[in-house]
Amino acid sequence: MNDIDSRLEKLGVAAPEILLPRDTALRQWAVIACDQFTQDRSYWEKAKGAAADGPSTLNMIFPEAFLADPGRAERMGGIHRVMRNYLEGGVFSAPRRGFIYLERDTPFNRRRRGLVAAIDLERYDWAPSSRPLIRSTEGTVPERLPPRMDLRRNAPLETQHVLLLIDDDSDALLPGLGGRAKKNAPVYQGELMLNSGGVSGWFLDAHDDWAFLAEGLEGLARRALALYPAGNAIREEQPFLFAAGDGNHSLASAKGVWEEYKKSHAAEASGGGGLPVHPCRYALVEIENIYDPAIQFEPIHRVVFGLGFDEAVRLLSALPGFSCREAAGREDLARLTAAPIKGNRFGVVSGNRFSLVETAEGGLATACLQPLLDRAAAGAEGALSIDYIHGEDELFRLSSLPGRPATGILLPSVQKAGFFETVARTGPLPRKSFSMGEASEKRFYVECRKLF
Repeated sequence: MNDIDSRLEKLGVAAPEILLPRDTALRQWAVIACDQFTQDRSYWEKAKGAAADGPSTLNMIFPEAFLADPGRAERMGGIHRVMRNYLEGGVFSAPRRGFIYLERDTPFNRRRRGLVAAIDLERYDWAPSSRPLIRSTEGTVPERLPPRMDLRRNAPLETQHVLLLIDDDSDALLPGLGGRAKKNAPVYQGELMLNSGGVSGWFLDAHDDWAFLAEGLEGLARRALALYPAGNAIREEQPFLFAAGDGNHSLASAKGVWEEYKKSHAAEASGGGGLPVHPCRYALVEIENIYDPAIQFEPIHRVVFGLGFDEAVRLLSALPGFSCREAAGREDLARLTAAPIKGNRFGVVSGNRFSLVETAEGGLATACLQPLLDRAAAGAEGALSIDYIHGEDELFRLSSLPGRPATGILLPSVQKAGFFETVARTGPLPRKSFSMGEASEKRFYVECRKLF
């Protein structure tokens, strides 16, 4: 291991062996993160049409909209077969070791910068009490991990939608890498399917570029130790450097598979060789800066199926300092919910009924809301179900469907300022507390890496 690799290893980062499709257009190959459009199967039918029966990451993922369908094991087996066929059938160009600097244009923001890298799962832990180098930002639901682990376990390939955030208030590292990377031609460039914008990627595989990356991350690590001393582990080599912004459960699943592998190869470690070296020790991620102007934090709204409008208002009346008033309609409710307040505001909508709920309890909105919803769902013994919705349009659509009653809860926006400090101090936020942009801005699967 050379000096630069060693420096990056101390920061939990490694240069992956990246696989890219040889002759497939991005519009066909790249597909949005599997945890999007969970209540909109028509989106995934449109994605299937855009993939046009050709090589596509759509055939290597399991959209969560279909997780509850029968035949899950058979579908996962089919995904693994597709991966093997792609590896053996010449779909990919030769692997290339390095990082990829990318720029993404979305329907809402332009030139969002990122860096595709591998991170060491030994430096990550999603447990609320842990304070590792790479931290979860939201509560992880253990019950959601098994299907994701089933898919990753023994999969010959990975393609990930995990986004890690860095706290670079000067916004210097990624633009600096971009200036270096863009001296060369992009290794991929094109439009994404279903009007989701476009993306371009450039390889970074020069020694000087890696040294620039290592120096930048080392500076951010020193800054983190100074800013968040109470939130750092006892060991100084564990500053709070990376926060999982998207894909918390996918990253936790990768960690679970790695822990299984370690356990099954414990004899190797006990023989004096240390931890086993295997590709599943690492996870492919995209690193982004929380202060990138093109990154907008959006709330993740709630829809409670089986809960009527009046029942929802009664449920929220348990909040301290509760008050409720009617809103004139969708636009009025959205405007009122977004207005600043010392406590918190929630919009409540079902059919053509709209109300604004206010509470004196401040802090992150999900901290007071989620426990109420969880208790209600647990007490209803299956009669209620909660879904987590990206985007106001989808929230209002689901809250107006005929048939089973459903009530949408519109959440206020989430602020970037103080985000790292809050997670350093309190640990992970309540699950589904925020979203990095609208649904169509989520990461698309492009890069792959061999796992087994």
